[in-house]
Amino acid sequence: MPTLGELESTIMDRLWSYRRPASVRDVLEDLRGDREIAYTTVMTVMDKLHKKGLLKRHPQGKAYIYETVLSKEAYTAGQMRETLARSENQAATLVHFLERLTPEESAALEAALQVFPPRGRS
Repeated sequence: MPTLGELESTIMDRLWSYRRPASVRDVLEDLRGDREIAYTTVMTVMDKLHKKGLLKRHPQGKAYIYETVLSKEAYTAGQMRETLARSENQAATLVHFLERLTPEESAALEAALQVFPPRGRS
């Protein structure tokens, strides 16, 4: 799962929020509400995200229309999985993670376990 730089993360967040394909121009106009940024900068970053496998694109006229390959939740889960895999003591890592959950996060975990119980649990 590729890691994202600041602008890559911002662009992915925008694309995830749209829930539809978007052009470089769409993203550019959205970003310009918060910052001054060049079309070529947005185009280059979106091309890099495509090469990283996070965006797919389809030609439309002389430009491309981009869409996310994964949902934000699936991407975040992949990041979490890779982080856990790097731990030398996964059980201890999970304990530390669970100790830091807010009540809302704990409730979300409980709800998730009802939908998808771990192997070996009924």
